[in-house]
Amino acid sequence: MTQHDANQRFVQEATSEPEHIVRARAHALELGAAPISPAIGAQCAVIAAASGAASMIEVGTGAGVSGLWLLHGAPRAILTTIDSEPEHLGVARQSFAEAKIPSARVRFIAGRAAEVLPRMNEGSYDIVLVDADPEGVIEYVEHGLRLVRPGGTVLVPRVLAGGAVADPVKRDAVTAAYRSLIQETKDSPAVIGALSISGEGLLQLTTVRETDPAHASAAGLSTGR
Repeated sequence: MTQHDANQRFVQEATSEPEHIVRARAHALELGAAPISPAIGAQCAVIAAASGAASMIEVGTGAGVSGLWLLHGAPRAILTTIDSEPEHLGVARQSFAEAKIPSARVRFIAGRAAEVLPRMNEGSYDIVLVDADPEGVIEYVEHGLRLVRPGGTVLVPRVLAGGAVADPVKRDAVTAAYRSLIQETKDSPAVIGALSISGEGLLQLTTVRETDPAHASAAGLSTGR
């Protein structure tokens, strides 16, 4: 076992997942909707707590694992969650109900992110989590930077694509999309970014407070449209 593998294993074993999220994870595996890892979930919860998040939005509901982690960190926040699969939303509702999350704290939206996000209110969220349709990740992150308040955070799990991003031989569409996202945000003056290699990877982007998030694309983040 390499030192990297040993570190990854240690982090996973050192992360304690609340029982209601363990149950949601079981629902996700039954559904075939791969949930974020406990290590990434815990990081998201810490960011939500540290930012004092009051309003959050996630792209890709799954069975509710990522949303529950966000609310674990910010239990008084309102969460809006978007998914194109009605079955996923149904299972997520069950997960939130089992976790005794008040229904008024979670807003479910059924639809494709590319169609829903342009209609969301600009500068209205403290955190945007993007975990859906990796081919469209750059477009979703651009919307996320528009939706967060100045100083808000966009979170992108799975950004290492199972190790493919670090392998120069890999050139498939998903790997290329994640590589482009990392490169474009690294070079953008509109955001401060950090890339975590724990679990499946997590890209953290905080908008620069002096920069209007609506101008993120003009500052160097482009969807290619």
